[in-house]
Amino acid sequence: MTSLRFSVVEKAFQAKPQPVAVPDCRPSEYFGKYVFNREKMFKYLPSTVYARLVDAMDNGAPMDRDIADEVAAGMKRWASELGVTHYTHWFQPLTEGTAEKHDAFVEHDGKGGMMEEFSGKLLVQQEPDASSFPNGGIRNTFEARGYSAWDPSSPVFVVDDTLCIPTVFIAYTGESLDYKAPLLKALSAVNKAAVDVCHYFDPDVKKVMAYLGWEQEYFLVDEGLYAARPDLLLTGRTLMGHEASKNQQLEDHYFGAIPSRVAAFMKDLEIQALELGIPVKTRHNEVAPNQFELAPIFEECNLAVDHNMLIMSLMRKIARNHGFRVLLHEKPFKGVNGSGKHNNWSLGTDTGVLLMAPGKTAEENLRFIIFIVNTLMAVYRHNGLLKASIMSATNAHRLGANEAPPAIISSFLGDQLSKVLDHMEESTSDDLVSLGGKHGLKLDIPQIPELLIDNTDRNRTSPFAFTGNRFEFRAVGSEANCASAMIALNTAVAEQLVIFKTEVDALIEKGEPNISAIVQVLRKYIKECKPIRFDGNGYSDEWKEEAARRGLDCETSCPVIFDNYLKPESIRMFESTGVMTRKELEARNEVKWETYTKKIQIEARVLGDLVMNHIVPVATEYQSKLIDNVFKMKGLFCEEEAASLSAENIALIKKIAEHTSYIKEHVDAMVAARKVANKIADEREKAIAYHDTIAPMLEQIRYHIDKLELIVDDQMWTLPKYRELLFIR
Repeated sequence: MTSLRFSVVEKAFQAKPQPVAVPDCRPSEYFGKYVFNREKMFKYLPSTVYARLVDAMDNGAPMDRDIADEVAAGMKRWASELGVTHYTHWFQPLTEGTAEKHDAFVEHDGKGGMMEEFSGKLLVQQEPDASSFPNGGIRNTFEARGYSAWDPSSPVFVVDDTLCIPTVFIAYTGESLDYKAPLLKALSAVNKAAVDVCHYFDPDVKKVMAYLGWEQEYFLVDEGLYAARPDLLLTGRTLMGHEASKNQQLEDHYFGAIPSRVAAFMKDLEIQALELGIPVKTRHNEVAPNQFELAPIFEECNLAVDHNMLIMSLMRKIARNHGFRVLLHEKPFKGVNGSGKHNNWSLGTDTGVLLMAPGKTAEENLRFIIFIVNTLMAVYRHNGLLKASIMSATNAHRLGANEAPPAIISSFLGDQLSKVLDHMEESTSDDLVSLGGKHGLKLDIPQIPELLIDNTDRNRTSPFAFTGNRFEFRAVGSEANCASAMIALNTAVAEQLVIFKTEVDALIEKGEPNISAIVQVLRKYIKECKPIRFDGNGYSDEWKEEAARRGLDCETSCPVIFDNYLKPESIRMFESTGVMTRKELEARNEVKWETYTKKIQIEARVLGDLVMNHIVPVATEYQSKLIDNVFKMKGLFCEEEAASLSAENIALIKKIAEHTSYIKEHVDAMVAARKVANKIADEREKAIAYHDTIAPMLEQIRYHIDKLELIVDDQMWTLPKYRELLFIR
């Protein structure tokens, strides 16, 4: 029982960095090597086809099928030169991962042979089985048809021998069954609404893009140790394990020197990411031992989401080449920080203006404040929905754990911006002085003060913090699809901008000057959304009480939090912007509740198996050795001396008996509770039952297992411990 664990640990200590094939050119020269980007489009497509494809990508122009054959032919010619033999529609079903079915470039030639072919029809759509992916009851098993349809705005890329075509995934009846379709609709909605608002200042603005910069945190674990922990293998986290004597308390890992094995992995990952057009830029050690982070340069939101899904897949593959396994679970280890995926979000125009960045003139700053205040209003009105968009069974372990934002959505602005908004709120209309034309406005100070790019400190306890020229949505989980949060945020902002423009236009129609009308509406909003602004310690109990008084959503039950998607105001928002229908929202919630139940169910089953196959047998065997020692003591010494010498062992025997008895009793109770919960037909009620009755049992049982780990002989404990999992390089 000792050989496997210790041989695996010894092998992990002896592991060496793997060599990395480094291109003999600069990153800028191999960036996008495997991407059918504009450079390749221009080279492999006729000029008229190239122009129409670019128009579809940049301006959302309809993509006519009559050019699809020519685009497909150009793609195939480029891909074939790279040795590609297959193609796939690459999409993002409601599994939090990606999906792909590979088909070869072959068809019958009509003469008994084969020929390579890739038509426009095959490029534009495929037909995956819609009933086999999570669909929330939209499709029955006997209603299998679904469609994946090409998204021209996200470039095609090559992985190994396969041409990957980013697509949306919809049901035969038209409902979206993925993340990309509603994300594209949300981005379209915020584009239209923001352009209309920008026209108050610049009629030349034709498009507003949402930008996203994600920061991906992750853990690396030696592959051998990972394989020796069934809980890590099957659930992504350790369901048991006493914390190591040393973990992150010295704060010596954060930004420390990157271990050589890890550096080799990072280098390999960066090279392959750059070749796939993913502009990775930053890498560093994170707070917890064996925790790291990478981040790219900001990109358009849809492309950034695709790149994040691709990088997670790439990380898993490359890590194994270096003897690691990547852990993307939000909380794989108890007692140390978990992993998030901060979503840095902003809006920018096709004229080069970043709408979340302060300007140098009063007019520029007024436009800036319009978008800041309307974003705050959107977050305030839909704070429960934004929380639901990032909530999951896995992220629930991380949120509010004094390492990540709390499960209450609030926004940090910093002193300078807060003072500007407070001043604007307190001013009166008599203070307004028009500067004429489109130059801006003055209050009772010469002008709205120029704001610097980095005008605030950071507040790591804030879930939605303003950080100088963007908002950082810090509550997103590390293994989540960024699209979930981006759909909710962009849709909420789109709805809010439409409301803002409607109210401003109503005042203008009554004869109010443009600037005066804008400021009046902004003042009202600044007062109304004040409850969402909080610059203090989000970890404190005082904030939880204060947030409840402010009327913010303070719910902590994951299944109940999902209810926010089906509140009347949420349905109204999604339907009015054309992003999702009630039916689609109801289906997605069914998937969310079912997924939550299954994840807790799997954890409970794994824990029960480990208890019966590892923990109890090992503890009982050690207990037997102690009992044998006690009896041998009695044979060697007089009764009084033997009792004295055996007292400590007898105490350990009793402790082991108490812990194993509790564990076995509560594992049986957990199995019984699962059977009761499994009989509940309603997915929401079943998920709540799992949250309220079964999830707490996991922690209760774990407590006693971790106590046994401290008692049982280290040579006998079969599962790798935290000191081994977290400190192997």
